[in-house]
Amino acid sequence: MGRRLDQALVAELARRGHPCTRSQLARAFAAGKVCAAGGVALKASRLVDAEVEVEVELQAPAPLHATPEALPLQVVFEDEHLLVIDKPAGMVVHAGPGHSHGTLVNAVLHHLGLGAEELPVLPGNDATRPGIVHRLDRDTSGLLVVAKHMQAQEGLAAQFRRHSLRRRYLGVVRDTPPFREKTLRTGHGRDPVDRRRFTWDARDGRRAVTHVRTLERLTGAALLGFQLETGRTHQIRMHCRMLGHPIVGDALYGGLGGPPAIRALAESLGRHALHAAVLGFRHPISGAELDFESALPPELRALIVALGGPDS
Repeated sequence: MGRRLDQALVAELARRGHPCTRSQLARAFAAGKVCAAGGVALKASRLVDAEVEVEVELQAPAPLHATPEALPLQVVFEDEHLLVIDKPAGMVVHAGPGHSHGTLVNAVLHHLGLGAEELPVLPGNDATRPGIVHRLDRDTSGLLVVAKHMQAQEGLAAQFRRHSLRRRYLGVVRDTPPFREKTLRTGHGRDPVDRRRFTWDARDGRRAVTHVRTLERLTGAALLGFQLETGRTHQIRMHCRMLGHPIVGDALYGGLGGPPAIRALAESLGRHALHAAVLGFRHPISGAELDFESALPPELRALIVALGGPDS
C-alpha cells in the first residue's frame, strides 16, 4: 500500500536537510505549488509507492516579533541580572509558528517594561527569544531562568553546555516501571515519520542522558523523578515513550492510551503530566549557588490522588 504524498515529502525534505512544517506544506498544496513533471498540481492525499519527481515551492513564514503583553507571570526570584519564573502549563516560551502572542517572552517584556531589543539574544537565536537560555514545552509547567543582559545570558548558557545545572522534573507515567532507578543514554534526533516528535534511534542523533527514579507506585501509573544530564527538546517525553511508559496526557508520545480509567483521566487533564520541579545553578555574576523548587500544580496533585496516591 502506498504512502500519502504529504507524509512522504515531509520525510524526504528532512532527509535532504530542508525540513518544513506540515502547515508550510499544506499551504503549498493548497496554492498548487506541489507539482509533478509538466507543472501538474498534485494533491496531498495522493498515494505513492514508487519514486516520483516532484517540485515544491514553499512560502517563507512571516517574520515574528516579540512585543510586551500584560500577561500573568509568577516570578520566584529577580535581581538586576536575571529572573526565575514558574511557568504554567499551556504557556509557550517564545513565539513560533502558530504562537505569535501570549508567550512567556511577551509577559517578561511587559514585566520589565522593555522592548525586545533591550534583552540579549544569544548567537544562533532569533529575535523572538530575547533573554531565553532554555525552554520548557508548552504543556510542561515549572521553573526556568531568563537573563536580563548578555553577560548573564552567556554565563548561564555556559552552564547549560557543561551540564552543570541541577534540573529535576516530576512526571506521572502510564503503568508502573519494573525498576527503582535507571539511567537512559541514547541518541536524540527528529523522527523521520513525524517531524513534531523526536526519537532515540535517529541517524546522527545527539547524545541524550536522563536519570529516572520511581517515586510512587500508583494505580495503573507511577510518579517518576527525572534528572537531566543533557537537555534536548522533548528528552523526557521521548525517553518515557521508549520505556513504554509515556507521560500521562502526552498525545504526541502515546500518553492518551491505556485502560479506560487512565485514558479518561489523561483526556480530562488537558495537558501532559510533566513538571519542572527543581532548578539550581551558579549565579552568572556573583557566583552564588541558587536553588529553587516548585510544588506540583493543583491539577497534577489531583491526578495523583485520583490514581490512589497521597493527598499531599
